[in-house]
Amino acid sequence: MATLQKIRSKGALLLIVVGLALFAFIAEEAVRSLSSSQNESRQRIGKVYGKTINIQEFNDMVDEYVNVVKFSSGQDNLTEQQMQQIRDEVWDTFVQTQLLEHEAEELGLQVTDAEMQDIITTGQNPMLRQTPFVNQQTGTFDVQTLQKFLTDYKAMQAQPNQPAEAVNYYRQLYAYWQFVERNIRNQVLAQKFNALLGHAFIANNVQVERNLEAKADEKEAFVVAVPYSSIKDDEIQVDDKEITAKYNELKEAFRMMQGVRDLKYVDVPVKASKADREQLSAEMAEIAAQMATGEDIASIVRKSGSTVAYSAVPVRKAALPSDIARELDSMAVGAQKGPYVNTADNSQNIIRLMAKVSLPDSIQIRQIGVAGVDEAAKKTADSIVVALAAGAPFDSIAKKYNQAGAEQWITSKDYERSALDENNVKLIRAINAQAAGTTQQVTLSNGILIVNVLDRKGAVDKYDVAVVKRPIEFSNETFNKTYNDFAQFVATNKTIEDIEANAVKSGYMVQQQPGIPANIHNIAGIASTREALRWLFSDDREVGEVSDVYTCGNNDHLMIVMLSGIHEGMYRDLETVKDYLQSEVIRDKKAGKIMTSMASASNLAAAAKIAGALPMDTVRHITFNAPVFVQSVGASEPALAGAVAKTAKGGFVAGVKGNAAVYALQVTAENKKAAQADDAAKKAEQSQISSQAMQAANRYMQELYLRADVKDNRHLFY
Repeated sequence: MATLQKIRSKGALLLIVVGLALFAFIAEEAVRSLSSSQNESRQRIGKVYGKTINIQEFNDMVDEYVNVVKFSSGQDNLTEQQMQQIRDEVWDTFVQTQLLEHEAEELGLQVTDAEMQDIITTGQNPMLRQTPFVNQQTGTFDVQTLQKFLTDYKAMQAQPNQPAEAVNYYRQLYAYWQFVERNIRNQVLAQKFNALLGHAFIANNVQVERNLEAKADEKEAFVVAVPYSSIKDDEIQVDDKEITAKYNELKEAFRMMQGVRDLKYVDVPVKASKADREQLSAEMAEIAAQMATGEDIASIVRKSGSTVAYSAVPVRKAALPSDIARELDSMAVGAQKGPYVNTADNSQNIIRLMAKVSLPDSIQIRQIGVAGVDEAAKKTADSIVVALAAGAPFDSIAKKYNQAGAEQWITSKDYERSALDENNVKLIRAINAQAAGTTQQVTLSNGILIVNVLDRKGAVDKYDVAVVKRPIEFSNETFNKTYNDFAQFVATNKTIEDIEANAVKSGYMVQQQPGIPANIHNIAGIASTREALRWLFSDDREVGEVSDVYTCGNNDHLMIVMLSGIHEGMYRDLETVKDYLQSEVIRDKKAGKIMTSMASASNLAAAAKIAGALPMDTVRHITFNAPVFVQSVGASEPALAGAVAKTAKGGFVAGVKGNAAVYALQVTAENKKAAQADDAAKKAEQSQISSQAMQAANRYMQELYLRADVKDNRHLFY
């Protein structure tokens, strides 16, 4: 009872404690939920029309495309550049598909299963001819081959105990077919949308007839041009209000598909020091002395660290680096050159030419193999040679030993750039020395080959040449010194202003790349700059920040990046295009001054006396629907075509503002040909007008992109 009374006396306090505990529990759940939401947000690689795609989904799409590329090309490994291209293509396809499907849904457009079946049955879609289901004789898609595969694939799934290799191939081919089928569906949907859009741009008969008449009406004119370049830029004053007005006038030209950032950077290439070069020169001199003895050349080259391996068989020039191949023309057999520096690839080189021989570029052979090199194997090989010499058919003997004995061509390029083992070297040497129509035994480490040479073609010069090519590389000591010096410079110059003020005297150069989007792959063409770009486009980055030092390129560049501007709106900021706007205002003002001077000119002679006027020019074949090219100023002038078209013969016009000059003109002749108004001409003109309209309308994808509020965060992941 006393305990209960005690609890009652502390009731308020307990309520507070329980309340705080409950709040802590709720807060913990809220934080956990918020953390989960933030983690999910960090995994989003992009968004289109509010539909997000996370990194795992995107990687799955990339993996699918990678498998398609590997399957269709036969490649096992893809380079980083190829992977980069694939990721770009996957992203572009994802975005375009989302844009198209959004519009198609609103319009009620779709591609039905019946349509797809009809497309596959007729087999006319170009994508179908890129599949393995093609008749090899006709080169056309064979729907029966596809149907047989799908039946076999279904049967294979029902029988799991199949060879792993066959199962894997069938699965890859089925995935490939699904990819093709899905892309055909998207392609057809896009064609439907474009067709619907295209029907909004069909030219009417009135427009067609006017265009034909405009083409038939040709004129000639005397033209006097006063180019804008006749007035110096520094004679024109421009204020900020005029630049702002021009910006508002041309604003749509500065529309952006995505936000961009302005970058300043310092790139420091790491180069070999004098000590590094001297060390390499000493090593190369020692190697050259060893090679001069002519003993065990292959071992010397192998141990030298040369980037060009020694081939144990003579090779063509094409198999050697181009700079080495050029040197061979001036070298005699037995001669040695180097060490010498090749500045083109920044290397030191030694060349020793042991022999120059004429050998066939291609050799056609057939062979029968006998396993083992013991006495029994030798007796078998001898018996095969005897039988062949007695006239027994080669293919019959081959079949007796369960071999095809097929004819095959061995070409120089098949082996010249490959690392050859002892067996391959022995075989190539043997057939190089073997005459056509002869048969010989070639004993290898694991068996005996009976080789019949059928033909030898394309005798070419080949070289037994040893090459030691060593890049002039920096040492670890040089890299560390370069890094420490640069890091010290960055540590003592923490702002963009300080870096720009002190870079040159410290031996560095500040460069810039304004207006770069987040989806670029490198800075200034330097590889491995993704970390720097990721830093640059981080959401919490602020203008004026300077990065740490990054190691880029092939670990041979050091770089810092500086964020000098952020432009996230729909249009480029005025400041980023100010120089262009100023040049446009200057051109307008020059035009105004010239037009004022030309206003009092009543004829061409008076116009020709204006300061800066060029000699009178004759322009022929002027029509309303084609811009005029003025040879004297080297510019295309649509405005001049319009002015001439509305001026009668003998008429004079002054003050025509063009792209490169202000013009005065007098029409001297006109030729009104009969307009070709037959059905064929009208149809051709209608098609051309519609095509031109569609070219303008093709910008619809850009408009859809902007409306979809596309977010591209790939830079955060790759």
